[in-house]
Amino acid sequence: MRKRASLACALAVASSLLITSPAAAASNIDTKPLRDAVTVSGIREHLAELEKIAKANVFEGVPTRATGTPGHEASVDYVVEKMRAAGFNVTLQEFKADIFFEQSEAEFERVSPSPVAYMRYDGQEGVWYTADFSGDGDVTANAVVVDFTEPTSEASASSSGCEPEDFSPEVSGKIVLLQRGTCDFGLKVENAQAAGAVGAVIFNEGTIGAPDRNDVLIPTLAGYDANIPVVGTDYATGRDLVDLVSEGPVTLHVSVDGFINEGVTTRNVIAETPGGRADRMVVVGGHLDSVYEGPGINDDGSGVSTMLETAEQMKVLGITPRNKVRFIFFSGEEQGLLGSNYYVSQLSKKQIQDISVMLDFDMLASPNYGRFIYDGNGDEQGFAGPNGSGTIEQVFKDFWDSQGLAYETIPFDGRSDYDAFTTAGIPAGGIFAGAEDIKTAQQAALYGGTAGQPFDKCYHQLCDDLGNINDQGLSEHSDAAVHAILTFAQTQSAVNGTGKGASKKAKEFKGHHKVR
Repeated sequence: MRKRASLACALAVASSLLITSPAAAASNIDTKPLRDAVTVSGIREHLAELEKIAKANVFEGVPTRATGTPGHEASVDYVVEKMRAAGFNVTLQEFKADIFFEQSEAEFERVSPSPVAYMRYDGQEGVWYTADFSGDGDVTANAVVVDFTEPTSEASASSSGCEPEDFSPEVSGKIVLLQRGTCDFGLKVENAQAAGAVGAVIFNEGTIGAPDRNDVLIPTLAGYDANIPVVGTDYATGRDLVDLVSEGPVTLHVSVDGFINEGVTTRNVIAETPGGRADRMVVVGGHLDSVYEGPGINDDGSGVSTMLETAEQMKVLGITPRNKVRFIFFSGEEQGLLGSNYYVSQLSKKQIQDISVMLDFDMLASPNYGRFIYDGNGDEQGFAGPNGSGTIEQVFKDFWDSQGLAYETIPFDGRSDYDAFTTAGIPAGGIFAGAEDIKTAQQAALYGGTAGQPFDKCYHQLCDDLGNINDQGLSEHSDAAVHAILTFAQTQSAVNGTGKGASKKAKEFKGHHKVR
C-alpha cells in the first residue's frame, strides 16, 4: 500500500469529540470501556489463528490466505464462526473473480549494450515488477520508445501508447517502452500488441518532486486482453533506457510465466448487528485475503483481527448500537479491490443512501509504524471524499489529540476498499500504520522507530507473520478504530453523504497495482 503522507501539525490538546453540524458525530459517547476490553492480547489470538490457517494451507510452497486458495476459504470459515458466536447476523456474498498469479519468476534484462539483469522489486529493493494480468512470453528484441514526454513538476500529460497512431511500423517484433500517463495501462498494451509488439516495459512518468510518480510501477492490466509479457519499472530505469535508445540499438529480454484462474468463486463475509437504525448504517471494512507471497498477518490480518475482537467485546459488554453496524470482510482486495467493488455494485440507490459512513482498516500494526489518517475534507492533501468524510477524519484526529499522539494525513488515492464507497458518494475514512515507504527522520521524531527503514519491512512478503506485528502500534491504532466504530454506532446525528468527492480520484489499486 504505497502511501505518500504530508506532515500535519499534531495538536497536543484534548478533544471533547464535539463536532458541529451539519456533519456531527456523537459528542457524549464514552468509548473507553470498549477500548479497554479490546486488548492487544485478544487481537493477537485472532492473528495467531490466521497465521495457523496460512501455515496449514500452503499453496505453491507458500503459506498464504490469498483469494482462490484453501487458506482464504479457511479464513472465511473462521470469521463466520467467530462473528456468529458474537451474535451477529452473517451472510456470505458470492461473486466470480479472475485471479492472476505467476507460475515461475519473471525476468527483465538488458542484453545490450552493457548487459544488466535488473533486480526485481521485493518490497524494499529492486526496480521492476510483473504487471498484474500480464500475458505470457519469453522474448528478446530491440526496444522502441513510444511517445516519451519530458516530465515537469506537474503531473505528466504523457499519452504514450494511448492511441493506435502512437505506434509506428517499426514497433512490429519489438519490445516497446511506454511511459505512465493519461490512459489505462491495459489500453496501452492492447494498442502495442495490435501494432505487432512482442513485449512491453511501462515506466513511471517521472513527475519532479512526486515519489509515487517515480518509484517502482506495478501496473494492473485487469479487464484488458494482454497476450504479451509486460513489466513495470521505475522512472529512472525507464529514462535510462529511453536515453540509450536515442544513442543506438538496445536489446531487452522480458519473460513472464503467468496464469489467470478465471471465474473463481469467492465470498465476502457480511456480519451485522441484529438491531440499530438501518438508515444510518455504519460499515466497517477490512480485507480477508493476503497476497500469494505470504500469510498477510499485518496486511490485513491486523485490521480483520481488530474487527473480530471489537465485535466479540461488543457482545461481552452488552452494547446495543443505536445505528446498525455492518462488519464486512472483503475478498479479492489484493487482486484489485474486487470484493468491495462487487459489494457496492449490488447496492440499490436507497441502500447507498442508508450507509452513514464507511470505516476502512487496513494494516494497523506495521513494525516501524506511523499514524496516518485519510484526509476526508481534502484541506491538506487536495483530494476530498464525499460530504461527511471530513467528519470521520476529525473523529480520528480528535481521538489521537486526546491521547497526545501525533499523526499525519494521507490522501484518498483509491488504493483500499473505501474506494468503491467514495465513488458511490458514501462518506469514508480510516487509519493506516504504513507499508513499504521509508520512514523519514522527521517521522521517526514523531513516532519513534527507525528512520531510513520501511514502515513495514515485510510488506507483501513471506515474513508478514506474527513476528511482523508491533504491539504498541496495534494498541494505538486499535484504540482509534474502536473509538470511531462506537462513536458512529451511537451517534444521534446524521452524517452527510451521497455526494461526490471534490476532486479527481487517482484510480490506483492497493499493493502498488495501478490502473493508469
